[in-house]
Amino acid sequence: MKKRRTRKRWLLLLVYATLVLLFLSMLMHDDWWILRNNRSAYGNKGTINKGLEPHLPRLCPNFNASMWKHEVEEDEGNIATVSPSTRTHVYLHATWRSGSSFLGELFNQHPNVFYLYEPGWHMWQSLYPGDSESLQGAFRDLLSSLFNCDFSVLRLYCGNNLTTAGLFGGRSSKAMCSVPFCKAGGPREKVGLVEPADCEKACPARTLKDLEKECRNYPVVVIKDVRLMDVSVLRPLLRDPGLNLKIVQLFRDPRAVHNSRLRSKRSLLRESLQVLRSRMRGVDPALKAQQQQQLHHGGADYLLSGALEVICQSWIKDLLLLRGSGPSWLHKRYTRLRYEDLVLRPLDELGHLLRFVGLPAISELEQFVVNMTRGPSYSSDRPFLVSARDAREAVGAWRERLSREQVRRVEEACGEAMSVLSYNPQEDKLRT
Repeated sequence: MKKRRTRKRWLLLLVYATLVLLFLSMLMHDDWWILRNNRSAYGNKGTINKGLEPHLPRLCPNFNASMWKHEVEEDEGNIATVSPSTRTHVYLHATWRSGSSFLGELFNQHPNVFYLYEPGWHMWQSLYPGDSESLQGAFRDLLSSLFNCDFSVLRLYCGNNLTTAGLFGGRSSKAMCSVPFCKAGGPREKVGLVEPADCEKACPARTLKDLEKECRNYPVVVIKDVRLMDVSVLRPLLRDPGLNLKIVQLFRDPRAVHNSRLRSKRSLLRESLQVLRSRMRGVDPALKAQQQQQLHHGGADYLLSGALEVICQSWIKDLLLLRGSGPSWLHKRYTRLRYEDLVLRPLDELGHLLRFVGLPAISELEQFVVNMTRGPSYSSDRPFLVSARDAREAVGAWRERLSREQVRRVEEACGEAMSVLSYNPQEDKLRT
């Protein structure tokens, strides 16, 4: 009898201890804090701030782009105590249909640059339909590995049999389609667009290990992508002195972006959905159901315009972060430019970019950028292909192709970003 009582006491103690541990784990679990913070920050309404610093509902509302405002300036001294990398790493931060392929091509042509075109495409395709905000951490880790010339990370999204032939944009890469990496290719120093069909014919597929060795031979590694929604996500990489990372952010008039997105809508639907789905994170079920219903009835145009609004809100966060409130070392590693300035004043902007990165000027590259902005027309049957365009038509084409109502909606959604970037409303000049 005594043994039974003792056994029962031990059993009760065990149950009690289990309950205590379970309770403590709930307190410490991220989801509990997420739920608690959401209630206090948003009042369970999931509303979006309409002020100067708009933000989307977040699962972790305590994280925001202002976290660098109180960064201690002595961090600059701490960073300087570690020897920087002998190689410079550059991230071209842009969005879809902003002219980023043209910007990336300028670096692709420089003989001192190893250039990667949108490696995040592989990750987004593999993890579809994950929303854009949820994928930011994985995207940052991807960049970190690639900047260190470790391409094995791509196998997580493409399988173990991935070769250079399967890399997104690989058949237009000067580094992969020229000597010495491709013995049948042209000289790396020669400036000129790579014809993908010629590269595929002359340059057989190589292993990622071979590509890693080639990557390490270059003093500058440049990655262009359009899938980073918030530049503050790169904070750990920027503060890593061994990485020596610099960021070039490209902006374009949102009306021109929208015009180009409409012309390429079928190619952008999946990723626009991933962007728009980030707006639904953390909102209450009723609002989420309403947004999903709007998406269902609105179709492709609603999807594209909604995604553009999210993108413009991301622009505002980046602009506020980098408009004087961040630490001085951050400003030394960041520069921004507008697509319109790049194509209308190509030599000035090219010179600025090369000086910022630390690359020597090349007369052939200067002639290349002039030729690429003085093409016969803006129209192209293949909008994702880099080709010579008429710069003035490229800048102003939206005025003739968007209706007054379409322009009004873009200006309403992106007005704050347009104001900071000096894009003036011009609706009254448009045709009906």
